[in-house]
Amino acid sequence: MSATIITTDDLREFKLELLEEIQELLLKQHSTTSKKWLRSKEVRELLGISPGTLQNLRINGTLPYTKIGGVLYYDEEEINAVLEKNRIHHTF
Repeated sequence: MSATIITTDDLREFKLELLEEIQELLLKQHSTTSKKWLRSKEVRELLGISPGTLQNLRINGTLPYTKIGGVLYYDEEEINAVLEKNRIHHTF
């Protein structure tokens, strides 16, 4: 039986490969576990707005929502679409 010698360089390379694979798994998991429907509090935190501002966005039709049993839900994709639609591009 032959012996294999493992050097510190081999261990360092193994560590880097392992960390890259773990990072890829975490990124895939994060993107697949993203919530489709957000509650009002989550939307306010995401956008950094007050309850009154969120209410105004609902009233004037800027932000679509769904109401079920007194709870308001917002589609995360629709929030992103509103943000993209209202993006302002400055040219300097």
